[in-house]
Amino acid sequence: MNSSLTAWLLAPAPASRTQAQLGRVYLGLRRFFSNPLTALGVTVVLAVVALAVLAPLVAPQDPLAQNLPARLQPPSAGHWLGTDELGRDMWSRIAYGARPTLLIVALVAVIVGPLGLAVGIVAGFTGGLLDRVLMRLTDMFMAFPQLVLALALAAALGAGLANAVIAIAVTSWPPYARLARSETLALRNSDFIAAIRIQGASRLRMLLRHVLPLCLPSMLVRLSLDMAGIILIAAGLGFLGLGTQPPTPEWGAMVASGRDMIVDQWWVSTLPGVAIFVTSLGLNLIGDGLRDLLDPRRS
Repeated sequence: MNSSLTAWLLAPAPASRTQAQLGRVYLGLRRFFSNPLTALGVTVVLAVVALAVLAPLVAPQDPLAQNLPARLQPPSAGHWLGTDELGRDMWSRIAYGARPTLLIVALVAVIVGPLGLAVGIVAGFTGGLLDRVLMRLTDMFMAFPQLVLALALAAALGAGLANAVIAIAVTSWPPYARLARSETLALRNSDFIAAIRIQGASRLRMLLRHVLPLCLPSMLVRLSLDMAGIILIAAGLGFLGLGTQPPTPEWGAMVASGRDMIVDQWWVSTLPGVAIFVTSLGLNLIGDGLRDLLDPRRS
């Protein structure tokens, strides 16, 4: 008999429901971090978050301070990643530039996840006219390329971080609504929902206590995999001048500021681009790990 199976059979039963839940969480985290690539992704994202939080401590200079005599200096001991066209320290600007990028990602995730989930489960569980109206509204948003629609909304609302968050969130929720609706349709006619309905449970209780928890894993996986795309859209808005406005450092805007000198002063555009790439890669690795953990077909 397999040793792990033997250990599981001989293990004492949990003393309470809470202990059993904590045990499942521990086993899930152990399995999650057993994948080296997933652990690498978590390390990268935590490092970027730490860089943003500790920017005042790790940045050697003021990211807004101009020093024209020191403009466009290559990486050196005085300026680890060189200076930009106004003599500002690139390492300091990259550290502070992580803040608006991560803030946009966090705010968009907080908005699109609950919004798409609410629309999807209500449409799928209710059916009828409400389902058709909500899904046709979803189809209207999905008929346009997300980046193009986000650019149009950001241009209409005006430049700024808040408007960038609104533009990205408005264009990002429809896939989550579709996913939640499809899973709700599969659950609506299941035997356990019929048994709960016979017991007299209200529709709201069935949605919140039984349908919602079963839809959450797939939503979390989809959201984690989409975070890298949200970073790229936010960087694209910043590149076009529709995101965080100068002189506040933002990775997309920093890439744009050095696009005319990419050959001779490559570090001005390349290094913020590398920061975008590394952060997106870390989020993708985390998303892959969550998919392997929460998808029962991959167990």
